Amino acid sequence: MGKKQFSVAVAATFLSLVHIVVSVPFIMLHGISAECSDHTNSNFPRLLSNLSGSRGSCVEIGNGKSDSWLMPLTKQVEIVCDKVKQMKELRLGYNIVARSQGNLVARGLIEFCDDGPPVYNYVSLAGPHAGESSVPFCGCYEWCDIADKLMEKNIYSDFVQESLFLVSQDISEYMKSSKYLPKLNNEIPNERNSTYKERFTRLKNLVLIMFQNDTVIVPKESSWFGFYQDGNYTSQPPLLSAQQTKLYTEDWIGLKTLDVAGKVKFVSLPGGHLQIATTDVIKYVVPYLQNQPS
Repeated sequence: MGKKQFSVAVAATFLSLVHIVVSVPFIMLHGISAECSDHTNSNFPRLLSNLSGSRGSCVEIGNGKSDSWLMPLTKQVEIVCDKVKQMKELRLGYNIVARSQGNLVARGLIEFCDDGPPVYNYVSLAGPHAGESSVPFCGCYEWCDIADKLMEKNIYSDFVQESLFLVSQDISEYMKSSKYLPKLNNEIPNERNSTYKERFTRLKNLVLIMFQNDTVIVPKESSWFGFYQDGNYTSQPPLLSAQQTKLYTEDWIGLKTLDVAGKVKFVSLPGGHLQIATTDVIKYVVPYLQNQPS
């Protein structure tokens, strides 16, 4: 073998042993009554990029604030699915950070988006994964009781169920009339789609962050897939942890599969809705956005 051929062979062998590191980009999806251009949602992905070294951006859906209320969640997922497939920087895969209602869009993106690029890590900040029993951005105040009663009367109108994610005490009616959440959670008997579960269990890491004083996500345990038993949210309702729900025990979307594999991080932080300190961002979010080995 000549010197030139030997040098090429040595170089090829060396390169085959090198631990190649690639930068995996991320997207952020904001919550209800928000838009990418507002102060918080423009600064947060910039902070995450600065701390992680990975490229990221907030992905807007429609007109942002108004469409977060009025556009059906199914349509929101279709739009963001088309967008990520057109983003060349995501073609080899990406991570997701989602805030509040944006988590329902994020999970729809993971479960429903055909031929989309792979999602590696998904960080959920205060996501209403099991539903919401109170009017969003209302919480536990006296006037909210009035708003909740008004909403309860029309909870299964097409507008409410296509645009929001409220769960009534009437579980049979919820299963019959709710337009989005039962499909997302794969909970409709005889209509469970194994593809949704297969796609969700491809995640490398699922980080579920709950805020201990959250009065927007009611119950706050919905951020961990926990909810009131049989939809009952009376004054002292029985609350099921994620591991006690049928969604988990029967593994409808693969949450149990991920958890058993050690891929789910249940994180509880002090503070109100989305009030996360930079030190906690560094500890619980940044590690899942940093460069990943290839």
